[in-house]
Amino acid sequence: MSVRDLAVSFRSDTRTVHAVDHVSYEVAPGEVLAVVGESGCGKSVTSMAVMGLLPPSASVTGSIRLAGRELVGAPEKELQRHRGKDMAMIFQEPMTSLNPVLTIGRQIGEVVRRHQGLSKKDARARAVELLDLVGIPAPRQRVDEYPHQLSGGMRQRVMIAVAVACDPAVLIADEPTTALDVTVQAGILEVLRSLRERLGTAIVLITHDLGVVADAADRVMVMYAGRAVEEAPVDELFARPRHPYTHGLLGAVLRPGGEGKRRLPEIPGLVPGLDVQPDACTFAPRCPRADDTCTAARPGFTPAGPDTGTGPVHRAACWHPHPTATTAEEAPA
Repeated sequence: MSVRDLAVSFRSDTRTVHAVDHVSYEVAPGEVLAVVGESGCGKSVTSMAVMGLLPPSASVTGSIRLAGRELVGAPEKELQRHRGKDMAMIFQEPMTSLNPVLTIGRQIGEVVRRHQGLSKKDARARAVELLDLVGIPAPRQRVDEYPHQLSGGMRQRVMIAVAVACDPAVLIADEPTTALDVTVQAGILEVLRSLRERLGTAIVLITHDLGVVADAADRVMVMYAGRAVEEAPVDELFARPRHPYTHGLLGAVLRPGGEGKRRLPEIPGLVPGLDVQPDACTFAPRCPRADDTCTAARPGFTPAGPDTGTGPVHRAACWHPHPTATTAEEAPA
């Protein structure tokens, strides 16, 4: 899947909010791309635009191509053919995403009946297979239960089962481990890894949990105030963060043995409003490295290190990126 120059704005009677400001990325078959950033930075809006699930008040421009097919501006019937079959999404909160009055089996079976034309009997059998695939015990019993009868971890696994029912080429996982304990979280990530290895599915993992990113992702895109500010292979990003915002995020992560020895650093200031996207660096008011250049012109999303030609390029949208120190802690402010 290829996203190019994607911009999303929302109109109201009094103002226009620019939620996503010209974001571009690609994800290859079998790759896990993590999209990280604080709440309100545009992660989920980007994914909803890809799925074609934004409300009528949204204006979407740019290009979203899935296996060469353009999705921006496509008719709703065409998007319906792709959703669930070629691309699917694991939503943030399964209890509000699953229908409380329909059994688990019926909700999973609806996907395969619509896209694969299975009978009710075959759809139920497929639902049992999928529940077993995502690690739910006693799937023949669970298939006839309702969402409220399952734990939070099991509901999240049901959401994954719905999403992968037709073996989609692209799977968007929007905060799939939020509010889950670490044991259940590890199980969910293992399910996603298994799906990638078994089906070659490309996964876009949306999260603010950097521990999940380090454990599951191949590549990371960092967003701030609706813009992509840094993109790099996961090991490279954690070892040599270049953008000051990424540096601040990593600096605020708890490390073993560090509790009580130092106060976690915070990023000063507030996230800017999205009514206007300035032709400048949006992080400049909070950045200790900012100067007049940062407030006068928007930085390009350019290579932030040597291009070895052997893998994805490390890129950052910053006029004054951090030097390539060994770790985030070693780079000077």
